[in-house]
Amino acid sequence: MTLLDMTPLDAAPVAKPDPLADYARVRGAIEFCSAQWREQPSVEAIAEHVGLSPAHLTALFRRFAGLTPKAFLQALTIDHARALLRDSASVLDTAYEVGMSGPGRLHDLFVTHEAMSPGEFKTGGAGLELAYGFHPSPFGEALAVVAPRGLAGLGFVDEGGRAAALADMARRWPRARLVENPAAAAPYVQRAFDPAEWSPDRPLRVVLIGTDFEVRVWRTLLRIPLGRAATYSAVAERVGKPKAARAVGAAVGRNPISFVVPCHRVIGATGALTGYHWGLSRKRAILGWEAGQRGS
Repeated sequence: MTLLDMTPLDAAPVAKPDPLADYARVRGAIEFCSAQWREQPSVEAIAEHVGLSPAHLTALFRRFAGLTPKAFLQALTIDHARALLRDSASVLDTAYEVGMSGPGRLHDLFVTHEAMSPGEFKTGGAGLELAYGFHPSPFGEALAVVAPRGLAGLGFVDEGGRAAALADMARRWPRARLVENPAAAAPYVQRAFDPAEWSPDRPLRVVLIGTDFEVRVWRTLLRIPLGRAATYSAVAERVGKPKAARAVGAAVGRNPISFVVPCHRVIGATGALTGYHWGLSRKRAILGWEAGQRGS
């Protein structure tokens, strides 16, 4: 896929980074490499495809994830994914030391959660007012949905546009009232994606709205540290349903709070990334970005 509105090869660098434009180019590079992986394309070939010089492509990836294009793409290989799976079952059972440092650990510590009661969920969200807003993020335009008690939804806008993204989120709680309120949603988007905002002293509260089984799965996802991964079968074991890997996969796919509740960290037993509700290119981009955060 050739991206539109790309900076010409001889253009000067943009003074102020645009996260949406950055993601568009990163996504184009990921999709090109995914299609051409057998040829192991060079940095020059990738840069030409997305309309940048090699130097600008390197600057883009350093700005996006703190990694060179080569290191970023290596973080997306199946060998790297298998390394993330090391001891995946024990990862879900271990209480990590609070003293662990780095932005990755901070992200795991600063998210707190609660669940809507099963009775409230069964009503389809009747009587619940949810504020929403669209905002830029490192992974494309984000849609945040906020309940009175915290962040209830975080999705992304793709080819179908904002209307499709909103409809996708609204169908999860068909009887709730969604009110556009970008000012209410903006702080949640800022805090979710900016490592400088990851502080256990100011927790980001999320509200899990789903069936009892889905909530158990989503709570388990919150135990997967940044820079690690778990298999569907390991998650199934953790929720007490060892033969329910397929059902776990469905629950992972229905997670409404992308990135913060890290369904992108669940991968196949072989290291294959498998499906992702918001697209495999975005899943690869998030994992590559996390690799940069872990190393910073």
